[in-house]
Amino acid sequence: MIEEIRDGDTVMALILRRDYKVDGIQFLTPDSYSQQLGYMNRPQGYVIKPHVHNPVSREVQYTNEVLFIKSGRVRVDFYGNDQQYRESRVLEHGDIILLIVGGHGFEMLEASEIVEVKQGPYVGEHDKVRFEPVPADQVKLSGH
Repeated sequence: MIEEIRDGDTVMALILRRDYKVDGIQFLTPDSYSQQLGYMNRPQGYVIKPHVHNPVSREVQYTNEVLFIKSGRVRVDFYGNDQQYRESRVLEHGDIILLIVGGHGFEMLEASEIVEVKQGPYVGEHDKVRFEPVPADQVKLSGH
């Protein structure tokens, strides 16, 4: 299953649940996204021809992150660019999330291992603005 987290017409995040399965290749993001997320399910013996990528200048405005939940359970809190809380989802081992726009925070509901992939180079604290999380009594869990 694929879930879109939206703030009005804007897609803030895509969640690829661990039970998602289709044959072939499926790109889950439009070509315009600065971080592409694709899924492949290929049979034994299928060959992807060797290739190199051409140098192409790209302008990236915001850092997108892809998180792979390797183990545990994690609550993700979504915020608009205005830093106002919108809603939350729980991710479990095997789930993958692409964080596209807006803010986000996390609470580990269990001891968790997470693998993060994002664009670089990282510019330290200039890369983000930190703010206070949603109070626990205001968390709105949706979806899965």
